[in-house]
Amino acid sequence: MKEWRYLSFNQCDAFENMAIDEAIFRENQRRKMSPTLRFYGWMNPSISLGYFQNVKNEVNLEFCRDKNIHIVRRLTGGKAVLHEKDITYSVVAREKNPLFPPGLLGTYRVISGCIALGLAKLGINADLAQESRSAESLCLQAFCFSAPSQYELLVNGRKICGSAQMRSKGVFLQHGSLLMDFDPQRIYSAMGKSTGDITRGTSNLEKQVTSIYEHIDPKINYTELCQLLASGFEEYLGIRLVRGKLTREERILKEQLLRYKYMSSNWNMEGKAVEWRSKEP
Repeated sequence: MKEWRYLSFNQCDAFENMAIDEAIFRENQRRKMSPTLRFYGWMNPSISLGYFQNVKNEVNLEFCRDKNIHIVRRLTGGKAVLHEKDITYSVVAREKNPLFPPGLLGTYRVISGCIALGLAKLGINADLAQESRSAESLCLQAFCFSAPSQYELLVNGRKICGSAQMRSKGVFLQHGSLLMDFDPQRIYSAMGKSTGDITRGTSNLEKQVTSIYEHIDPKINYTELCQLLASGFEEYLGIRLVRGKLTREERILKEQLLRYKYMSSNWNMEGKAVEWRSKEP
């Protein structure tokens, strides 16, 4: 039985969360390592931007400053997510892995199957979206949950989990957000236009998006849910998750990424690469 490293649920700020994900990804490029599954939360309300998004066009910066919502740019693509009542997962593995079909969509399908199995243990039946839906005609195009991509998860036709992925040098990083609760007005205010129709916008979001607590007794906590999701990965993939921690090399690289990249407004606001040289441990 194949073993994966499992980094159990913890909370960090937005910048450290993204630095950890990238450090794991980069070290997998450098060294042949076992796949890693990680679950985490966010210490402060935060928006993570997709790699290609324009923050000025797609985020209400005045609202975010007023509400002390942090903004960080992800390594992966996709659309923006407001993180405050969600669980985020990340999976890092080599592309040539017999557990995953080749290509991005095949990986989406497998990982969504793992999460769906975990949700089923809660009595939540999640289906894989069979095709993408365009967000062009929807109220909040910048928001990840406005429309599902193929093989993302729906509950009664409403999106509950959004994911994004990037691939480089034979390794992929996929991470996504599973909503525990959902505040459409706050999301619309953070990512909508200040002149928009908030009532109509929030109503449209309620039709498109759902959350864990809408379907179960909200007494389950984040750690318990992560344990169920982890068991879904084990059963679906036929693997064994072994609790672990970051390697020394990953910790050093995380601190470098945090200092030189994810704490930089050049990266988070402009998407510009920061010139720095990694120090070999």
